[in-house]
Amino acid sequence: MNGEVRALPREELEARAARVKLLVFDVDGVLTDGGLFYGPDGEALKRFDVKDGHGIVMARLVGLPTAVITARRSPMIEIRGRELGLVAVKQGRREKTRALDELLSELQIPAEDCAYMGDDVNDLGPLSKAGLPACPADAAPEARARALFIAQQPGGRGAARELVELCLKASGRWQQAVDLCLR
Repeated sequence: MNGEVRALPREELEARAARVKLLVFDVDGVLTDGGLFYGPDGEALKRFDVKDGHGIVMARLVGLPTAVITARRSPMIEIRGRELGLVAVKQGRREKTRALDELLSELQIPAEDCAYMGDDVNDLGPLSKAGLPACPADAAPEARARALFIAQQPGGRGAARELVELCLKASGRWQQAVDLCLR
């Protein structure tokens, strides 16, 4: 929870984080480091960070749902989504703002109660819509300019975990999540 806060006092950031009822993440550059490895048959491989994933699991354990919206399609994203218990995996969605609107409508969550973490210009729409826009440390300047929370860690290396921790600590659910992991 040590990331940079832009354009608002820390107290307001924590108030927004406490209100979050849905965490939404981009995939490439947020849940991964943005690199793509291609196998001999042309399949793209991605590296996901275990700590980011465990943070998402902790959020789920205390009732904070998470989802992903990505412009790419990959069977690995579907597999990772199932492993983490995501409420939605929206792939092949180049119009991310529309995908976020659909997701919010499906879950009946207002945009101001959503956190969205994106890293590039194709995330500017959802970043502008979410009540808590966030980005990794290595996000594009345009995404950094829209984010109210900038993680200290880069994408695919702990940025998502920072946002999860911010929301769980601000809402008083962090210790409950930790306790559930002790079982």
